[in-house]
Amino acid sequence: MIQGLHHITLVTTDARRNLAFYTQVLGLRLVKKTVNFDDPSAYHLYYGDHTGSPGSAITFFEWKHAQQGKPGMGGTHHYALAVADLSALLKWKRRLTDLGLRVSGPYDRHYFTSIYFNDPDGTILEIATLGPGWSRDEAPDALGLAYRPPPAEMVVRNRDEARISTETWPEPVLAITPDMALSRGMHHITAIGRDIHRTHAFFGEMLGMRLVKRTSNFDDPTSAHWYWGVGDGRPGTVLTYFERNPRTEPPARMGAGQTHHFALAVPDEATQLEYREKLLRAGYRVSPVMDRIYFKSIYTNDPDGHIVELATAGPGFAVDEAVDQLGSTLKLPPWLEPHRAAIAGSLQPLGGV
Repeated sequence: MIQGLHHITLVTTDARRNLAFYTQVLGLRLVKKTVNFDDPSAYHLYYGDHTGSPGSAITFFEWKHAQQGKPGMGGTHHYALAVADLSALLKWKRRLTDLGLRVSGPYDRHYFTSIYFNDPDGTILEIATLGPGWSRDEAPDALGLAYRPPPAEMVVRNRDEARISTETWPEPVLAITPDMALSRGMHHITAIGRDIHRTHAFFGEMLGMRLVKRTSNFDDPTSAHWYWGVGDGRPGTVLTYFERNPRTEPPARMGAGQTHHFALAVPDEATQLEYREKLLRAGYRVSPVMDRIYFKSIYTNDPDGHIVELATAGPGFAVDEAVDQLGSTLKLPPWLEPHRAAIAGSLQPLGGV
């Protein structure tokens, strides 16, 4: 069965700048410095919690000459990191604003409150609170069974930008306090599709994720927004889709700031193979099992073409370096070790960022 989110992989044009932002501005830990196994001329950087556990991993391919990417049909709109409560969220707004970033929100999404901003490559990031959760308007055993429209007063309130702009922490936040730490990992990933029922057939029926909320986009109440998760839909297991009209929503453009793929976690290789056979029988394109050293992977596509990976929970990032040394040196898979000198020589030094 699907256990939740595993990781999301995006594109950056500058690994050094990317490293500075995610470690110094957001406080994530670099847990692996390696290369794209399919293109060893490019860095592949992994950030996450202390061990880079599934659901916490944010990863980047460095494509130095990539064009600017753009969200759209068959792509990811944004991903969200989790904090405990509103006070931590407001501290993040103040910290990011004082660092010169443009921050939108906080917006009340009924099930959580969140802010939005962009990383240096233009990726849309959200930071979202853990609660109040999906059972705010449905019983826990009835999640996702009925359509729940966004409360009208909330839609109006979220359009009051003059009021929203004043909501922030009253004092400068010079350091990331323990309550702000983004060590909880991802809250959710949001992608875009053209037919929400077809999307449900893939994630809900084919992959067995639970539909935990049927609602509409709070910023565009005429379009559907559905959420799938695992169990009670706890943060870190949640995948959401905006339904958009293909006549007005262009295809996603791969490039800087856009998602290459996202991965869902499965417990082991046996479960992964079961999913592979199930997808093949249903007529989906599925890759062979790929050895990514830190996990095994298969790749397929959602109905709109987005690359979806199913990755095993282990063995994890400590398989080739001690936990307290994660991310400290360039790690290569065994088949690339004979070429270490050439590979390392082609990469931009990251220095002590």
